[in-house]
Amino acid sequence: MLRPKIPTNPTPAGHLTPPTVVEPTAVVPSMPGPPPAPVTPAPTRPTVQLTPGTALALVGGGTAVVLVVGAVLVSLLLAVAITGASVAVCALVIRSLVHADAKRR
Repeated sequence: MLRPKIPTNPTPAGHLTPPTVVEPTAVVPSMPGPPPAPVTPAPTRPTVQLTPGTALALVGGGTAVVLVVGAVLVSLLLAVAITGASVAVCALVIRSLVHADAKRR
């Protein structure tokens, strides 16, 4: 029904030729080439200069980032506090309902 196909070897492994031996040869230097061209130094990058306007922009940007991150963290903390309070109120209501149901019986 299902018989695996055995791959056939396209080249027989019985007839191998021995590897050829490579003998090292001496390296003879040829005529020296022209001397290398002098390397020119890359132009240096200009230094960053802080003017009063850029310093004010950096301070304003940093202040904005701190305020945004602070607002996000405070809102997350507030969300956790509100969730905890609502879960506590739900637990109290369920407890009172279960307690009142047990008294009636």
